[in-house]
Amino acid sequence: MQNQALLHRLLETPGPSGFESRVAAVWADAARDFASVRHDPHGNVYATIERDRGLKIMLCGHLDEIGLMVSSIGDKGFVRVKALGGWDTQVLPGQRMRVLCKDGDLIAVVGRKPVHLMNGDESGKAVKIEDVWLDFGLPLEELKQKVRLGDVAVLEQPTLQIGDKLISKALDNRVGGFIVLEAIRRLSTLDCLHEVCAVATSQEEIGSFGARFAVQELQPKLAIAVDMTFESNQPGVDSADVGEVPFGSGVNIAIGAVVNPPLNNMLLEVAEKQQIKTTISVYPKLTSTDADATALFGKGTPSAALSVPVRYMHSPNEMVQVSDIEDCINLIVQFVLQLPVDADFSRTV
Repeated sequence: MQNQALLHRLLETPGPSGFESRVAAVWADAARDFASVRHDPHGNVYATIERDRGLKIMLCGHLDEIGLMVSSIGDKGFVRVKALGGWDTQVLPGQRMRVLCKDGDLIAVVGRKPVHLMNGDESGKAVKIEDVWLDFGLPLEELKQKVRLGDVAVLEQPTLQIGDKLISKALDNRVGGFIVLEAIRRLSTLDCLHEVCAVATSQEEIGSFGARFAVQELQPKLAIAVDMTFESNQPGVDSADVGEVPFGSGVNIAIGAVVNPPLNNMLLEVAEKQQIKTTISVYPKLTSTDADATALFGKGTPSAALSVPVRYMHSPNEMVQVSDIEDCINLIVQFVLQLPVDADFSRTV
């Protein structure tokens, strides 16, 4: 896969929901080589390849990752936190966290009562966010000078490549942000008729707020959101629920009430013509991606949701297959190149 070093930089740069500025800067710096770049007050970054003809197309992938927020500092130096995004709190005890403090980052350990000291069935109970704390190993006075209420933290984990698998925190959804940026980079070198804007959106994990603002700002003719979906071969995942979405199956396309049927049909036709692998998952109501925001806010933009299969979503070690990322980039590029300027996305009978 081309430009994989950029994806690694995106994965290793902190950016929890509402505090995406560091990772947004990495994304923006990469985009300036081939696109016009701007920011908005909500934390979104826009990279546009401008054309004086054709349609305005919005591609979006959110940059925020789940995190924690400091809520209190105890008199013994243990720091309580609240969840920033949707955690499975069972994975938190024993993890290292990078805390983004005003005078420099600090590393803390997520503490929990030792299992040896738990009474009765206490050890078998589900971990709640109230059961854990951050331990900085610092004297109280020094801690209070360095850590403030509202400081945010993300998992401190390296990015690993094992064979054709990429393992990291924040694959959801730095992969999506990387895909839309790489797609317009390739389009910038080709005979593209359309104005295409890739948006690195903010705050998806807490409500797709960035995408709501971005679609109203851009008012595009169509929007494609890129995110992650559940890889269906992992234990405990029912393919009858999420669809048949194994690693190596390419691009997952969401079918449902919110996403636009003519747009989905065009994507499937291009995929078949170009022999790009696809799968289908059904969402009768919402897709739980930025496509819901682009479809339902602003003027109601015809929208599609493309996803890459991932294992262990919202954990310290999410996993994807590199070929699925490449398939998603290729589908977007080929779709934009083949999209006619008079394309009709009306929902007709």
